[in-house]
Amino acid sequence: MGRIFVNLPDTQIEALAAIAEAEHRSRAAVVRDAIKRYISQRKLALGPDVFGLWKDKKIDGLAYQKKRRSEW
Repeated sequence: MGRIFVNLPDTQIEALAAIAEAEHRSRAAVVRDAIKRYISQRKLALGPDVFGLWKDKKIDGLAYQKKRRSEW
């Protein structure tokens, strides 16, 4: 596990400490969960992973593309 150092305003540190105390968890655990959720939300905002999406299709991707573009 790596380690990073982050400067936070005192108000955020106090809020983080209050959350950690209320949940009987360490501040580090609360921060890890927050970052995990943030990354998960960003991945959703960027769209799903589409690599290999067509691997089970029985149609040629280029032929499909040409057909769709011909409709324009």
